[in-house]
Amino acid sequence: MWLRVAVVASKPRDLESDRGYRSSHIVLGASQRTRMLKVNSRRVCTGLVLIVAAIFISAAAQQPALPQKPAAQTAERLHLNGKPASTTVAQPGAIPVLSATVVKSFPHDPRAFTQGLEFFDGYLYESTGRQKQSTLRKVVLETGKVVQSVRLPDESFGEGLTIFHGKIYQLTWLEKTGFIYDLVTFRKLGKFSYSTEGWGLTHDDASLILSDGTNRLQYIDPNSFQVTKTLEAFAGPEAVTNLNELEFIRGEIWANIWHSDRIARIDPKSGQVTAWIDVKDIAKRETHEQEDVLNGIAWDPGRQRLFVTGKNWSKLYEITVK
Repeated sequence: MWLRVAVVASKPRDLESDRGYRSSHIVLGASQRTRMLKVNSRRVCTGLVLIVAAIFISAAAQQPALPQKPAAQTAERLHLNGKPASTTVAQPGAIPVLSATVVKSFPHDPRAFTQGLEFFDGYLYESTGRQKQSTLRKVVLETGKVVQSVRLPDESFGEGLTIFHGKIYQLTWLEKTGFIYDLVTFRKLGKFSYSTEGWGLTHDDASLILSDGTNRLQYIDPNSFQVTKTLEAFAGPEAVTNLNELEFIRGEIWANIWHSDRIARIDPKSGQVTAWIDVKDIAKRETHEQEDVLNGIAWDPGRQRLFVTGKNWSKLYEITVK
């Protein structure tokens, strides 16, 4: 018995793997063998735990590092609906909303479906719409009296107008055709074509500027009538569509928005809206049908007066903005 114990104490720990020992025919007592099996089971479990832990540690070490959130990229350029814009684009609500106050009101023909309006040399020039009713007219501001007019062909639907270099340019809606008139006599001098619908019309020092109901403004050469530039109007990241009647005032493009009581002031370099003009309190003064919306902006540069009206409105209003 003592010999057997000495032999057991001197053997390697892994009894099952020692083939020489297993072939020695040493017989262990039942109780001692049971005790040794328990010890070996604990050793095997401990070894498996260590092996599994090593596998997990190795796998974790081989995992790629998670990407870190980049710092603010202030110099990066984004593309919003195809239009480059800085990461510092205006957020909703960041564009100032200015209020309009009535200074004076003037009579306006309630049957005039106003599509274009301009003040020039003491008179209002107005383009009215609807088929078989469209006209070009010269109006006395103080009385609303029409002192000169010409009717458009029955199939034409009159739209925006502007006066440039002694000529009147008038758009039609769907025909993709505009008319040119002599400023003094209203004699028709010719026509010009464009590839879109015609909505609003104004000009800067060099070009006619046309709106077509989208957020695009087309700059048109007044001699060749080719589009030389296209400007897209945005309020921050949002495209401003339904641009309608236009006026160029103090280096900005002012635009009615169809079926809206706001006027957009647009930077002609960036296309961004720099301010909104809220005219809803003035629009409430008029009782009108659904389509009789705010439409018509005119600027008197000599006396710095601003006028607005709408389709079939009974009044034209001189306003101040603040």
